Amino acid sequence: MKSRISALRVTAGLLGITTGLYGVEHSYFEALQGNVAPSAVLINAVSPPCLPYPLGCEPAMTFLPSYLLTGILAMSISLVVIVWSTFFVQRRNGGVILILLSILQVLLGGGLAPIFGGIFGGIAGTKIDSPSTWWRAHLGIGNAGLLAKLWPWSLAIYLLWVPAELVLGYVFGASNPILASLPSFPIPVVFLLLAVLGGISYDIRGFPLHGKDNPSN
Repeated sequence: MKSRISALRVTAGLLGITTGLYGVEHSYFEALQGNVAPSAVLINAVSPPCLPYPLGCEPAMTFLPSYLLTGILAMSISLVVIVWSTFFVQRRNGGVILILLSILQVLLGGGLAPIFGGIFGGIAGTKIDSPSTWWRAHLGIGNAGLLAKLWPWSLAIYLLWVPAELVLGYVFGASNPILASLPSFPIPVVFLLLAVLGGISYDIRGFPLHGKDNPSN
C-alpha cells in the first residue's frame, strides 16, 4: 500500500536528507586534502587549523588509505542516503536500511555527528503507517497533543541548527566566543527526539498534512 504523506514520512525523509547533506559536506573537505594517508582512524574532515571554517575541524573516521578515496566514497554513500530518504524510506524496512546506510556513511568518512540524524530518521521511518499501539497506550491524550504541537518546531530547530551556526560563524567570525559557546551536543539531539516523538503523536492524533482531515484516534 502506498504510504500517505504523514508527519513521520516528512520527519524520516528530512532527517535522512540532512544526514546525507552533512556527509557530502564532510566528504568535500576530505577530498580537498588529496591523496594523503590519514595518520589514524579518527580524522579531521577539514584540514587543521580549520579556521575560518565556522564548524571547526569536523571530526570523522575512516579505514581507507587516503583522504581523497575517503572523500569520494563518503560522498557516494551520502548521495545514496539522500536518494533513499527522498524516495524509499517509507517502504518496508526502509527505516532500517536508512539506519544501516547512515552507519556506513560514518565508517566511510561521512562525519561522526550526522549519524544521530540518520538513526532518528530511520526510527521514524520504521513507524510510518504503523498502528503505534504501544505509543497510543502510553503517551496519553494530553502528552500526545502537546508533542504533536511541538513536532514542526522541534524538526525545524534541528534542521536549522547547523546552518545557523554556519551563518553566524561567517558573519561574526568562527572564533567568536558567543558562537563557540553554542553546544553541538546534546541540545540538537533533544530536538531530534522531540521531532520523532512529535511525528508519532501527530500521526496517531490523526492531524492532516494535506487533503481531508483524518479522524482523531
